[in-house]
Amino acid sequence: MANPVLVEVTRGGRVESRHRGAAIVVDEGGNRVLALGDTDLPVFPRSAVKAMQALTLVESGAAEAFGFGERELALACSSHAGEPAHVALAADMLSKAGKDERALECGCQWPSRPDVLIALAKTGATATQLHNNCSGKHSGFICTASHLGIDPAGYSRYGHEIQDMVRGVMADLTGDHFGVDNCATDGCSIPTYAVSLASLARGFAKLATGSGLQPGRAAAAHRLVEACMAEPYFVAGEKRACTRLMRTAPGRIFAKTGAEGVFSAVLPEQGLAIVLKCDDGASRAAEAMVAGLLARFIEDDGDVRDALMRQANRPLKNWNGIDVGRIRVTDAI
Repeated sequence: MANPVLVEVTRGGRVESRHRGAAIVVDEGGNRVLALGDTDLPVFPRSAVKAMQALTLVESGAAEAFGFGERELALACSSHAGEPAHVALAADMLSKAGKDERALECGCQWPSRPDVLIALAKTGATATQLHNNCSGKHSGFICTASHLGIDPAGYSRYGHEIQDMVRGVMADLTGDHFGVDNCATDGCSIPTYAVSLASLARGFAKLATGSGLQPGRAAAAHRLVEACMAEPYFVAGEKRACTRLMRTAPGRIFAKTGAEGVFSAVLPEQGLAIVLKCDDGASRAAEAMVAGLLARFIEDDGDVRDALMRQANRPLKNWNGIDVGRIRVTDAI
């Protein structure tokens, strides 16, 4: 059975495109509050799970040893836009571990913000691995390895001790299987694992509330989520959905996108976790879906909910700035 249509795109009063998907909301005990579509089908969460992957940075003692604050922890969970502040902070994290850009294994990537890309190109410089949207996460891996006395070389590969640690953390949080049989390679070269939306949602509920986790892991999870909510710019960047969503209700929303239409979000005060996947991988649809679901469940019937709904249902403009249609969530959301 096909997943339901969760987002429609209109033009001239007619529906021009439809985006199907699956979404799940669970409480702190992992109980389903809402399920739309096939939430048991395995998906690759991609960057939506970076906060889980960053737990080893805190648990190992590396974050404390290197004096990392909220900005560094947020960057370790980020898919940043390659803006100068992001690049500088990633470089600083590496320098504290006695490393530099050459230690990164994420590959070079131009900044995702066009104006930042153009400004960089105008200087005659080229993109580096520090501009890669995952350089904060990779810097966290390298710092963890350096602190533990592990050779970071090859840290991005399945079977390296750092990835073994990350796999163990994610299995503990989600209760799902992470092995060679459901492993593929992410855009930044680290392993990514196909697991169900339901498992991921249970993991994020634990991450947000600490429920069912050992005290040390619960404390590390709380620190990471709080850091991201305190420094949303370093999780994504200006004009990016994750940053915008967290700024809509400071300290009340954690949100993290993943490639190919995946999104995770938590409402820590309510102990709710949201995970979704847009079938066709469209970011515009995934962003509308998560905003609509956050609006549905956040305990606020005023300005915050209205602001979230404006992000879920927004106008489409052409190059002359003329309204030509809308992106809107369906009644299912």
